[in-house]
Amino acid sequence: MKGRSAGRVIVTALVVAVVVNLAIFFLGALAGGTYTFTSPAGPATVDAAVVALFTLVPLGLGLTAVAVVRRWWPSVVTVALIVAPVLEIGTIIGMTLPADFDEPSTIALALCHLALVPVTVLALRALRTLPDGGGHRGQRRRPAEAGAADR
Repeated sequence: MKGRSAGRVIVTALVVAVVVNLAIFFLGALAGGTYTFTSPAGPATVDAAVVALFTLVPLGLGLTAVAVVRRWWPSVVTVALIVAPVLEIGTIIGMTLPADFDEPSTIALALCHLALVPVTVLALRALRTLPDGGGHRGQRRRPAEAGAADR
């Protein structure tokens, strides 16, 4: 794809993830979800802004870290393809299920976590196929690259 860059891949993934998660959130509300739970400070509610923020921040930080690190350690993409889905699914167990949400809220929020898996996997696969964009100092060029650069 012409003009594809790590930044575009990340922004596209973030936009898709937020749109999908907000759609799930609002469908959960239509199904009767209140998104209210008991926090140490008392009753609290998850709203659309929280869903968007909890989608943007971890996904954005994770994809950005992979995009930067892959220049020096290309295998980070493979590691991220395993770790990211485990974390996305694990947060259902660690965050969503222990809270005392009503059933529609629990289901919708769990689906928000699950929806991140395909978005993340597609974004990571897209990052894997991008040109290096730099590399580290002292990196050896292949003979074809060396010859082309010397012309």
